[in-house]
Amino acid sequence: MGSIVIREIQQKDNSAVAEVVRKVLVDLGVPKVGTAYEDKALNYMYENYNVPKATYFVVEENEKIIGCCGVAQLENYDGNVCELQKMYFLEEARGKGIGEQMINTCIEKAKEYGFNEMYLETMPYMEAAQKLYKKSGFEYLEAPMGDTGHFSCPVWMLKELK
Repeated sequence: MGSIVIREIQQKDNSAVAEVVRKVLVDLGVPKVGTAYEDKALNYMYENYNVPKATYFVVEENEKIIGCCGVAQLENYDGNVCELQKMYFLEEARGKGIGEQMINTCIEKAKEYGFNEMYLETMPYMEAAQKLYKKSGFEYLEAPMGDTGHFSCPVWMLKELK
């Protein structure tokens, strides 16, 4: 394993981040409709997260982006809740503890922003991710919060930030 760096996204990272997200979704067999694959913001992640109380992070290994994740206000929800968004890692980044580092980075940023809770949506067969989320303190919900537009993601989880 080379030198791993987690840092905030820069504008020059937009195309590499979109490529990582789409590759991971295709590799995992995720539907292209009703998921992050078709999000218009995917090609402009730097601009999309260049707003108050939002940050998107990338993971670099030897100057190559191998993963990414962000935190932002939960869309269409009336409350002080953020969402853990678009967390994806290329196969070469998995199983190395990078996901846990990334979640912790996002949780710390969410606390810095003053959010009370962190929400996420995922797919039922993404069991390794769910195991990581549970280890990080997320608990399952019976129904979605807000309206992210990701109707193909039927697993919802929430973590209190204290």
